[in-house]
Amino acid sequence: MSRRLVVLLSGRGSNLGALVERVHRDSDVAAEIVGVVSSRRNAAGLAFATDAGLPAHTVDHRDYPDRGSFEAALDAAIAPFEPDRLILAGFMRILTDDFVDRFSPGMLNVHPSLLPDFRGLDTHRRALERGDAHAGASIHVVTPAL
Repeated sequence: MSRRLVVLLSGRGSNLGALVERVHRDSDVAAEIVGVVSSRRNAAGLAFATDAGLPAHTVDHRDYPDRGSFEAALDAAIAPFEPDRLILAGFMRILTDDFVDRFSPGMLNVHPSLLPDFRGLDTHRRALERGDAHAGASIHVVTPAL
């Protein structure tokens, strides 16, 4: 059974690129990326998605007066894809407990540090400032608690 993935992003799409490479080009992965949704209309990841032949949509958070209306629009953009999993791949919005619970436990986040070090933003800068000799990324199940 192939899992249906929807990727949420806000920026360059480098994580999306890695996912496309692995998921769509390796037959041993039981998943397919069925859609991409960006929280920013000018995100470079949208062009990458289109070039990869993936349906891409924008739900720009700046178009909504509050988090609730943004999340309602985001949910409406995701729903037609009928995803088994949401992959937050450089998605730069904090989601409410209600939104997370709707997709729990099927929401995964790609975070650019070895957690629990460097939660939040500017992970690479903070690792360099601390003099870390090793770097990496963490993939974790999204829960209501940050």
